[in-house]
Amino acid sequence: MEARLQKIISQAGIASRRAAEAMILEGRVQVDGVIVRELGVKYDPVQVEIKVDGKAIRSAENHVYYLLNKPKGYVSTTSDERGRRTVLDLLPEVKERIYPIGRLDMNTEGLLLLTNDGELMNGLLHPRYEVQKTYVARIAKGLSEEEITALREGVKLEDGLTAPARVRVLAEEPGRTRVEITIHEGRNRQVRRMFQVVGHEVLALKRTAFAGLTLEGVKRGEHRALADDEIKMLYDTAGRQRG
Repeated sequence: MEARLQKIISQAGIASRRAAEAMILEGRVQVDGVIVRELGVKYDPVQVEIKVDGKAIRSAENHVYYLLNKPKGYVSTTSDERGRRTVLDLLPEVKERIYPIGRLDMNTEGLLLLTNDGELMNGLLHPRYEVQKTYVARIAKGLSEEEITALREGVKLEDGLTAPARVRVLAEEPGRTRVEITIHEGRNRQVRRMFQVVGHEVLALKRTAFAGLTLEGVKRGEHRALADDEIKMLYDTAGRQRG
């Protein structure tokens, strides 16, 4: 069955559909040995050979889904030109070519999903669905009511005003305050930058929930496969139908 080229790449687990479109425009995709730069062209993946960066894709690969409790010190990429440890080093037994859904910076720990299901990845990252992400930040001093209100209503970053966030103080003691914040945007280092705007440096940051999933039962550095009902919930959240 024919499908758009970017959808074939996405469903093969290579990248999200948006990232697949960028790959096509950059000339990284070949169909039967010919570079294709046009978006929207359709092919039957059974009838043609599609390569991304010179490697043939496998459109029939079984989809797998993992929840990882990422420790600090790992980058959320599949490889790193500087030789740093990646999150894939924590799942050595997984043979499928999986990718993280979104990123946590090297010094942020917590919940990270990994899959080879590009369609689901695309939906969970799409701004339209406002997928919720919850973090616990540790800062050195308490938040004032004005600062809490600012975070809740949105603060101005270099790349624009943030959407309203849910914010609550979990614990406050001398030199140590823990704050829970829930956002649905996915800007680079967003939570750290939001706190910086209101005058606080984030000393430690952990994502505790994403798209309705939590870290319950998963220790730091460990992972588990998602259950079928969890995968269905993610599809519903991402506005997709599971094939």
